[in-house]
Amino acid sequence: MTLTATPTLIATEALTKRYANGVAALSDLTVGVEPGIVGLVGANGAGKSTLIKILLGLLPPTAGRVRVLGLDPKTDAAQVRSRVGYMPEHDCLPPDLAAAEFVTHMARISGLPRTAARERASEALRHVGLYEERYRQIGGYSTGMKQRVKLAQALVHDPDLLLLDEPTNGLDPAGREAMLVLIHRIGTEFGISVVVCSHLLGEVERICDSLIAIDAGHLLRADRISAMTEARDVLVVEVAEGTDELVARLGGLGLQIAREGHAVLVPLLDDATYDQIVGAVAELDLPLHRLDQRRHRVAELFAGGEQRDNRAGGEQRDNRAGGEQRDNRAGGEQRDNRAGGEQRDNRAGGEQRDNRAGGEQRGNSAATPVDAVDPGGRP
Repeated sequence: MTLTATPTLIATEALTKRYANGVAALSDLTVGVEPGIVGLVGANGAGKSTLIKILLGLLPPTAGRVRVLGLDPKTDAAQVRSRVGYMPEHDCLPPDLAAAEFVTHMARISGLPRTAARERASEALRHVGLYEERYRQIGGYSTGMKQRVKLAQALVHDPDLLLLDEPTNGLDPAGREAMLVLIHRIGTEFGISVVVCSHLLGEVERICDSLIAIDAGHLLRADRISAMTEARDVLVVEVAEGTDELVARLGGLGLQIAREGHAVLVPLLDDATYDQIVGAVAELDLPLHRLDQRRHRVAELFAGGEQRDNRAGGEQRDNRAGGEQRDNRAGGEQRDNRAGGEQRDNRAGGEQRDNRAGGEQRGNSAATPVDAVDPGGRP
């Protein structure tokens, strides 16, 4: 790939970052980022934040080449930052300043004159929904409001590109939804290209046009979301009741059947397969809930979102999409079902439960699981 000839917002060629302790955060990363809303996804520690710091010129690469808006961050860092807005992951706001004062200051640092900086600060805070609260001290803001302040300061100098590092970090479901809507609006109505760095696949799949997936510093895949979620030759059938009867009937018709929870998976051979399924459902008089083609999911890039770590004969699974976490150590079992709301702690073959007032302790966080890999596409 020739970087100077590639009409991309961001282009890297064999980009490598190795720290002094020998840890390789990025390894031979070659990718191009086209205009639009782009998701940069990977597990925590995959190298996403390291890549963003290199793009901003805050961290030098060990090897390889990189261009941002046609500029080299190593030699043109000031020019890059004048055209790029950056929203950091962690809380870094001064608590004793009003939002208007802080965003105005950031606009001045970006080179805007005093009057223009004030006007742009008010406009940016209005865009993120903080216009009425702009004179309050940031220290009194909620987490969601602080995230909006960080987004406003990234927008205030009218950049060509936004780099958002975990923009929904620490937000509740309502706050995450509002932030996603705001980011999508910026990318579609304002005409600003956006790179959203996140480990929440469902959020990225909802609002992004394309996706870059990295794992342990290596590129897994870079493509448009539509290409990653293309239909497969498998039909998914769900009925409200009588699943066993349906499986038996379809098997009797010679179809190869697989079960996945309440769903029945049937290979799509031709259009006649639809007729066979509909006919079987009608003959059994079953309430049909779903009949469509299965699509590839972004989460499949990360092996369905499941990680296993076998320690001392125990097993650890992290199924964020399913909402279940298991940690079996020394023969005991711990389950944290955020969607189901049940928590049990069994250690050394014994069982411990905390039942108060005759009830069972349950933890439902707004009925929404904390999804690190959420193929369902809902924050």
